[in-house]
Amino acid sequence: MRDPFRLLLVGGLGLLLSFASPAVLLVEASSIAVGKSSVTLELRGKTIPVFLYKPESFKGERILVVMHGVNRNAEEYRDHAEKMGDRFGALIVTPLFDTKQFPSVKYQRGGVVDKENRVQPRDEWTYLLIPEIVDGIRDLENKRDIPFYVIGHSAGGQFVVRMSALLNTGAKRLVASNPGSLIFPTRDSPFGYGFGGLPDELSSDEQLKNFLSAPLTLYVGTDDNKPDEYFDDSADAMKQGGGRYQRSHSCFEMAKRLAESKGWPFAWRIVDAPGIGHDHEMMFNHDMCGQALFGDESPMHDQR
Repeated sequence: MRDPFRLLLVGGLGLLLSFASPAVLLVEASSIAVGKSSVTLELRGKTIPVFLYKPESFKGERILVVMHGVNRNAEEYRDHAEKMGDRFGALIVTPLFDTKQFPSVKYQRGGVVDKENRVQPRDEWTYLLIPEIVDGIRDLENKRDIPFYVIGHSAGGQFVVRMSALLNTGAKRLVASNPGSLIFPTRDSPFGYGFGGLPDELSSDEQLKNFLSAPLTLYVGTDDNKPDEYFDDSADAMKQGGGRYQRSHSCFEMAKRLAESKGWPFAWRIVDAPGIGHDHEMMFNHDMCGQALFGDESPMHDQR
């Protein structure tokens, strides 16, 4: 059973949903309104605003969680993801992880380690909030079985790829778009860039095997291939490549080789967006975004 939490909806929805106790759910409205809205969730002692977009075409098929970049501009990401909602018939869910509650060590690194690289208890990981956010939105829709997908760009892409390495969220597909650095399936690099320094239960061969079987897509713009203002140029990051494009491809190739050498299942995909640089809106609206999220089964509601 999930921890008790409270949802306060704003943006014209006029709805209050709360857990009076772990076993009692009070609901005063049936679903999220079509169009833009927002919701505030209190989960695990954190207050998380979530920006929503529900397309007219939405019939409960899928939720798409969108993870913002380093500028923490979740509302803008929601706005720029609207076309994805329309194209794919998806309810867009864009949580804000602010810098006060979620500095980089708790956002890009998911709270797995602190500033001194000390491993933190699992129940303090930021990653655990993602399925709980989704459950809250499912409750608002009165539909507990809506499948969900996650796409994050830049710092949000870092969040997604590291989350996929350590936690099975239940997402149908996890898309890391133009991540500045990645966690490679190796114990030879420190956590963030690899699994080095993590305890055995988080860095064992079994953990690496699980990582390679995660439904992860590395979605990269071919022109995101050189440093910019926010580029991680630390020594460990530079070992991964001179640009985000190169780093994602290097990570994918290492993972593929490892899976082949061990005989492990390999569920990753890598998808290029030709001619696109470090721009989340252009990545979201590119034709290849459907391939990154859904493979050959991409739903196209706006082309029916």
